[in-house]
Amino acid sequence: MTILLRFILAALLALPLSFAHGALAQEYRIQTGDRLMIEVLEDATLNRTVAVLPGGTINFPYAGSIRVAGKSPTAVSNSISQALAGVLASPPTVFVTAMPLEAPVTEAEEDVVNIYIMGEASAPGPKAVLPGTTFLQALSQAGGLTPFAATKRIQLRRASVPGQVITVNYAAIMRGAGMNLDPVLAEGDVIIVPERGLFE
Repeated sequence: MTILLRFILAALLALPLSFAHGALAQEYRIQTGDRLMIEVLEDATLNRTVAVLPGGTINFPYAGSIRVAGKSPTAVSNSISQALAGVLASPPTVFVTAMPLEAPVTEAEEDVVNIYIMGEASAPGPKAVLPGTTFLQALSQAGGLTPFAATKRIQLRRASVPGQVITVNYAAIMRGAGMNLDPVLAEGDVIIVPERGLFE
């Protein structure tokens, strides 16, 4: 084999290694605030999503605290696999997917109104609605009312005016007779849907 042929063969064999090194060099480096989705092929009960703590570490069952900041997901998966090797029968197959810290929320995205719906709504609880959302629209976002709701005496309690209680006739609004009674909601408003009485 000539020297030139040997040189070409060596160069061809080195190409996959150079591509591999380039791929590793470009792999994402984990940062504080990122979230890591960790999957253990041999034990699904260990699968979870964890946050990278301010110190650059994560906590994982049986592995304890692991420093991950500045490392690639591949390196972290290797660390977790090694830590679990003494717990499982054999070194497990671990997949780590990094979810980088999202960009800061813009002012437009923060522009929501926080309200609360209590009582006989299909999905009660705190709700973040857009400015200008009305009482009826908010109840729609809560999945409407249950069959046990007293539709003629729903209360709207205004946080901006302590002690102010507005009784809203939902039944009339739904008939189209009281659309002018569909108030626009404000920050901190609470909608209370009481349970229907026996003869309502």
